[in-house]
Amino acid sequence: MMPPRAFLMPAQVLIGSGAVEQIGAECQKRGWKKALIVSDKIMLGLGLVGKVEQYLAESGIASTVYAGVNTEPVVEYVQEGLQTYREGNCDFVVAVGGGSPIDTAKAIAVLVTNSGSIEQYKGIGKIAAPGVPVVAIPTTAGTGSEATVYTVITDQKTDVKMLIGSPYLMPTIAIVDPMLTVSSPQSVTAATGVDALVHAIEAYVSVRRQPMTDIFCLSAIRLISQNIRQAWANGNNIEAREQMMLGAFQAGVAFSNSSVALVHGMSRPIGAHFHIAHGVSNAALLAAVTEFSLIGDPVRYAQIAEAMGEPIQGLSIMEAADRVVHAIRRLVSDIRIPSLKQLGVERERLIELAPSMADAAIDSGSPANNPRKPTRQEIIDLYIKAYDQE
Repeated sequence: MMPPRAFLMPAQVLIGSGAVEQIGAECQKRGWKKALIVSDKIMLGLGLVGKVEQYLAESGIASTVYAGVNTEPVVEYVQEGLQTYREGNCDFVVAVGGGSPIDTAKAIAVLVTNSGSIEQYKGIGKIAAPGVPVVAIPTTAGTGSEATVYTVITDQKTDVKMLIGSPYLMPTIAIVDPMLTVSSPQSVTAATGVDALVHAIEAYVSVRRQPMTDIFCLSAIRLISQNIRQAWANGNNIEAREQMMLGAFQAGVAFSNSSVALVHGMSRPIGAHFHIAHGVSNAALLAAVTEFSLIGDPVRYAQIAEAMGEPIQGLSIMEAADRVVHAIRRLVSDIRIPSLKQLGVERERLIELAPSMADAAIDSGSPANNPRKPTRQEIIDLYIKAYDQE
């Protein structure tokens, strides 16, 4: 018998080209008065933050801007944004950008109503009260943060990426507008796209999966696998951009409800120590970790291979599952995601840090969701194997 499980999504989702233009009307319906817009200098320079301010103003909603999120989110950004929120007498938060502004905005929103600093909420289920409303407007097809109950904030004092999970971190409104991704550089399209693919793959094989997430996972895997190359090769391919945005959103919904697994657990410490984009570190690990994990659930991996377009007819289950590794390596190569070696990571330094990174991965809880449970030493070995296979 299937035990009862919660399935969470944003209260409202607006999807489609031009959806962002509706933000003012949607916020006005709810009686919100003043927004803190959380973003970065790139979105500010491109004029998107100004457009969001305009759309809000046209509906009689004031706003103030915090655009200091210029790396992956850190405690300092959350503190600065919270101060700007309070000084501006805001009553809700709008996030404009990739995963970094969205994760920062979610952390700010819960600290408005919960005491202390964000570090004390590291882990799952520690946030006591709902935050103020959040409207999430992603400008990349990747992180899925607009549809998740998680935020990841780096504590710069310890170089630890803190995973924080709570239903109170789910945005109230997600506005998924593919036109906002057209300006994304090829490198961002590639890295965030692979991040979304990993979300879908890991949610599908997670021991915490559920029937509802399976539907979202397989759809996301198909959409991303079939469109990421076209979106990367031609950023103005609106159809490919639309399909990528939909796939990334579905993947976000899926992993928010069934969690990620070993790749994400191992990826966060790489990002913290070597300051490498999350999607890139995911890509560096994905083939090696998948190869390790296959025997834990070969039927599911065979189904993933089929969803990725691999020919599996006439193959045994293990042969079909093996096709996933082939598909991943080809995809990462096609969209030219650089390896850890190409990014300047030294093998000796990786070996030195691997034990502490393995401990951080285990502490995150994500490896426990993997279909094949790794030991600490196996995680250490996988870091080295992933590096050497590149």
